[in-house]
Amino acid sequence: MQILTFEEVCKRGFAQDKRVFIRADLNVPLNDRGEITEDTRVRASVPAIQMALNAGAAVMVTSHLGRPTEGEFKPEDSLAPVAKRLSELLGRPVTLVQNWVDGGFELRPGEVVLLENCRLNKGEKKNDDALAQKMAKLCDIFVHDAFGTAHRAEATTHGIAKYAAIACAGPLLAAEIDAVNRALADPARPLLAIVAGSKVSTKLTILQSLADKVDGLIVGGGIANTFMLACGLPIGKSLAEPDLQGAARLVMDKMKARGAEVPIPEDVVVAKRFSATAEATVKDAKDVAADDLILDIGPKTAAKLAAKLKAAGTIVWNGPVGVFEFDAFANGTKTLATAIAEGAGFSIAGGGDTLAAIAKYGITDKIGYISTGGGAFLEVLEGKTLPAFEILQQRSRTPLS
Repeated sequence: MQILTFEEVCKRGFAQDKRVFIRADLNVPLNDRGEITEDTRVRASVPAIQMALNAGAAVMVTSHLGRPTEGEFKPEDSLAPVAKRLSELLGRPVTLVQNWVDGGFELRPGEVVLLENCRLNKGEKKNDDALAQKMAKLCDIFVHDAFGTAHRAEATTHGIAKYAAIACAGPLLAAEIDAVNRALADPARPLLAIVAGSKVSTKLTILQSLADKVDGLIVGGGIANTFMLACGLPIGKSLAEPDLQGAARLVMDKMKARGAEVPIPEDVVVAKRFSATAEATVKDAKDVAADDLILDIGPKTAAKLAAKLKAAGTIVWNGPVGVFEFDAFANGTKTLATAIAEGAGFSIAGGGDTLAAIAKYGITDKIGYISTGGGAFLEVLEGKTLPAFEILQQRSRTPLS
C-alpha cells in the first residue's frame, strides 16, 4: 500500500509556512461535568500536530465527538474540553473555532486552532462534495491521522482528501498501515489469528477472509461455542448461534483443505450462572452438562494454544477467549496474552475488549502494535479496502511541487 506520509512532506520542506489541516480522532469520553475521563486519543494526536509545528506550519485540527445532530449545536457536543487538554499537552494556546467551514479565522505559522466538532457540519456524514471543497480551500495540506474513522467516507475523512493540494497520512495512520501490511500483506509465518466474541454472525466475514490467509484460527467466546456445536460437542446453555453451524463447518473445511486448522477446545471452564461469584468447574469439552454455561477455555486447551502462539511468526488478536472480567474465568485470556507477550513474533491487536485485556495484564509494551480503530480494524481483517486508504493511495500519485 503506497501512501504519501506527512513525515515525507515535512522532510521535503513542503509544510513551511503552509496551512495544515489535520483530521484527528479526539472522540474522548466525558463525564457529566464535561471533563475528559480518559485522554489517550488526545495524547496520541500530539505527534502529528508537533510534526506540523516543527515544520513551520500553521495548524488546524478537527475531529468528531459523539453523535451530534448535524446543524444543531449543543454544549455537550463541543470539543472545548479537548482544546483545553491539547493546550496543556502542547504547552501553547489552542483556540476553539466555531462555524469554521467558510474560513474567516486567523491562523499564523506556529499557531494551533481546534475546529469545532466536524459532525456538526451539514453534509459531513454524507461526504457532501460542496462541503469537502470548502474544507479543502482552508488548507494547503490535508493530513489524515484518525485510523478509527478510516472506514468511513465522510467529508473530513475522504472528501477533503480529493481536493486538498496535498493529501497524506499522519504518523498514527501511517503506523497503522505499516502494521497491517506487516501482519496481513507479507507476514512472517506461521500466521495465527485469534477471533473471539459473542456472535459468529458479527464476525463471519472476518472468519471467512482469514480462513484464506492464516495458518491457525483460534476462536473464543460465543464464536467458539458455535464451532464446538458444529463439531458435535455439547455446550449446555452457553451462548451460541446454532443456525450458523454450517458456516462454521465451511470455515473449518476451508482451513483443513489448506493444511491449516481451527483448534477446537478440548476442555472448558463452566458455571451454572453468569456471575463473578459463580463456582468455576473445569470439564472435558465432551462432558459439558445441559445446564452448564461455558465461560472460558480450559487449562489444557490454553496451554496448547499458548505453545502455538509462542512459536508464531505473526499474530492478529481480536477478542478475549473467555469472560476475563471475572477472575474465575480469566485464565484462558491471561494465558494466551502472556504467550503473545513472551513470543518473538510480531503481534497486532485491536478491539475494545482486547485492549482492556492487554491493559489488565500489563503487556501493552509487549504487543507489536495496538490498533486505535475498532470498526476500521475489523474491516481491515475482513480484507476490505478502507475509503481513507483508497483516496490517499490515489492522491499519492499527485506529484509534490
